[in-house]
Amino acid sequence: MSLHLSRPVRRPAVVLLSGAVALTGLLAVGGGVASAHVTVSSADAAPGGYGKLTFRVPNESDVASTVALRIQVPTDTPLTSLRAQPVPGWTVSLTQAQLDPPAEVHGETVDQAVSVVEYRAEDGGGIAPGEFQEFALSGGPFPDTESLTFNAVQSYSDGSEAAWIEPTVDGQAEPAYPAPVLTLSGEGAGTNAHGSTDTAAGDTATDTASAESADDGTDGTAVTALVLAVLGLLAGLGGLFLGLTARRRTVSS
Repeated sequence: MSLHLSRPVRRPAVVLLSGAVALTGLLAVGGGVASAHVTVSSADAAPGGYGKLTFRVPNESDVASTVALRIQVPTDTPLTSLRAQPVPGWTVSLTQAQLDPPAEVHGETVDQAVSVVEYRAEDGGGIAPGEFQEFALSGGPFPDTESLTFNAVQSYSDGSEAAWIEPTVDGQAEPAYPAPVLTLSGEGAGTNAHGSTDTAAGDTATDTASAESADDGTDGTAVTALVLAVLGLLAGLGGLFLGLTARRRTVSS
């Protein structure tokens, strides 16, 4: 009888092992889905117009708080009008740079523009582990281009830094520290720096949805892997059931 039992007994053990492997894969996929980066989005930024930029900054450290964010504003395509929205518990400073050559905006010559925006947390404050913060700028006019890149440096309370400055190249894998890229919608926004039709006063559902998607870090590949892992686990459990059934039949015979 031991000869008849050996094969059915092994089968449930093998299937159980495959189910455990599938479950391990499921947990690994679930733990690696989120990929939090510093991102920038806008509901109303368009070439030639004015709008609101929202930088979402998740804290990626488990032990330190984010205490500063330094945003580099491109000066080769300058935003000649730029204002920062105050954030409670943070100070903000804007650094001007000389434009060479000067830019002409609404018939006026502008020889300076903001090149760096820096937010710094007050003592004891900052973005704690497991939290995020949003920082908003309002300005323009945006250049006639499809996108703008804003290099950013995130500083932590333990002295470490994350430099979000790596370019994202079409057709290549996303870099470890991609620079925040603003996609210009091409749809109408504000018309002048004095705010007659500047629509950047508040958040919209589109802005919120895009920011939540960026913070999630979930893409189609991760979802597909998660589904496959679940199916593998279910298949393993089904095989275990069939193996145990076969064992009972062998014993009864």
